[in-house]
Amino acid sequence: MPQHKSCKKRLIQAEKANAQNRSARSAIRTSLKAIRTAATKEEALKELPNLFSQLDKAAAKHRAGFCANRAANYKAKAAKVINSLA
Repeated sequence: MPQHKSCKKRLIQAEKANAQNRSARSAIRTSLKAIRTAATKEEALKELPNLFSQLDKAAAKHRAGFCANRAANYKAKAAKVINSLA
């Protein structure tokens, strides 16, 4: 355990950031899985705005390792999956 007050604060901040990152990453992965396993194109299209919103929020706050380019790549991959559904 840290002895300095500033080190204790950084430990608390790191734990909080880790929890937020984990939550954002989990939500994005769940949404992606729903799109990839959707039986119909309509089901996938219903989930798409949710995924885009989560990706935009994560990129804006630099959560879970998402920057604007990575979020854009995820959006493109999701759109490609939806377009492949008939």
